[in-house]
Amino acid sequence: MSSASARPAEPETHRFADDGRIPNSRLPVLVYRRALEPRQRDLAGAFERLFDGHGWRGAWRNGIYPFHHFHSTTHEVLGCSRGRARVRLGGEGGATVTIEAGDVVVIPAGVGHKHEASTPDFQVVGAYPDGRDWDICRGEPGEREKALANLACVPLPTADPVHGPDGPLLAHWGGLEPKRR
Repeated sequence: MSSASARPAEPETHRFADDGRIPNSRLPVLVYRRALEPRQRDLAGAFERLFDGHGWRGAWRNGIYPFHHFHSTTHEVLGCSRGRARVRLGGEGGATVTIEAGDVVVIPAGVGHKHEASTPDFQVVGAYPDGRDWDICRGEPGEREKALANLACVPLPTADPVHGPDGPLLAHWGGLEPKRR
């Protein structure tokens, strides 16, 4: 088990190419297993404090939309605070990952994600680097040009939402430009 104060465990990485509908990203999705002890009394509150402490703000508690979508204006972190879920990443041709309480998923701007199935108690805590404003894009043809323009302007975060400025996110994302052609 890892914790925010322990030496950062290497996250799982998942990469997805533009599929013509969902732009995805050159930056990998990062999945931190058991980023926090799942049996904490207030795991959602612990995620909110952890993310905020590393500059990922605007926290909310809820589920994940049950349709393919992405954010063109910001990256997103999701901390699973209750239950278990299967989440499709990368659009229709992407991959399904299972997350459970204590896990964290960091989703680069442009990467599709969708709730596929979950336990009835499933909940995530979401936040954004520097509390950036988010949007919802569904990969519709009429939104692509604007979404690609937005994605070209999304800055890299200055800290890993789980481990701070020295966390694995910066090694995995550092030097990679999220910009599109």
